[in-house]
Amino acid sequence: MPIRLECLSHTPLQGYFDPAPDVLNEVERVQAAARARVLAYDPELVVVFAPDHYNGFFYDLMPPFCIGAAADSIGDYKSLAGPLPVPGALARDMAQSVLAADIDVALSWRMQVDHGAAQALEVLTGGLDRFPVIPVFINSVAPPMATLRRARLLGEAIGRFLARTGKRVLVVGSGGISHEPPVPLLAGASDEVAERLIAGRNPTPEGRAARQARTLAAAKAFTAGDSGLHPLNPEWDLAFMEKMASELLAVDGMTNDAITRDGGRSAHEIRAWVAAFGALSAYGPYRATNDFYRPIPEWIAGFGAMHAAPVAAA
Repeated sequence: MPIRLECLSHTPLQGYFDPAPDVLNEVERVQAAARARVLAYDPELVVVFAPDHYNGFFYDLMPPFCIGAAADSIGDYKSLAGPLPVPGALARDMAQSVLAADIDVALSWRMQVDHGAAQALEVLTGGLDRFPVIPVFINSVAPPMATLRRARLLGEAIGRFLARTGKRVLVVGSGGISHEPPVPLLAGASDEVAERLIAGRNPTPEGRAARQARTLAAAKAFTAGDSGLHPLNPEWDLAFMEKMASELLAVDGMTNDAITRDGGRSAHEIRAWVAAFGALSAYGPYRATNDFYRPIPEWIAGFGAMHAAPVAAA
């Protein structure tokens, strides 16, 4: 019952507004090394914990967690579009196991994922359909949100289920770390924006292009220092990565208000990392490696990457 973990930041801005060539080359080198590890490991199942950015989940029904038994990638920005090869019966059994562990989770047979999940799959496996994959949505942008402790317990429950399958598993956490791109809030939103947050599925190509243009403009302003967006916080980012490596239970004391204050409103995507490490921890002690960290203003992100495995395997 082997398991490996890869956690990495994602960005919709890669290929639209990139940092200096040496920084971009470093990111691509780290991503290539992660992909080589994954392909050498050759997982029988990938479980990807990821947020959504009002592309597949909306306030008409916003669960804190959802397991996908069937899923498609919408292909926003430059991410790949198309169906994910989800083993539906196994995903259903996973949901049942998590519910039996007293963790409330939704189940979707028509999940839509965006770049939050698709980019990680492309980086780590070279596509969407290289390996069977179960996507696990973790609400990270739409208050109210579950606590980090709850995300950890979700991961642990999934990890216990995965250990019983006997499969060679890769768990992926996609998101974070400190960042605050221009994602709107429902509170105080105009009627037009509120309707998009409540029921904005399948926008027109023009609507999606306008949204992407706003994000690109925000990144350019942020990089130029002409922005009111929350600044990146490398000290906080590195402290979080250290918690993942050596003190996972410490996340239980991180409140949602403190995450917003220190990391920005979209730093809540660290839940994906917490859940992935929670799943790994269900297999026993582990050893984690910090592969990369750099604040990248062009991508409005504290950009990081880690990998880990049980101590015996490491």
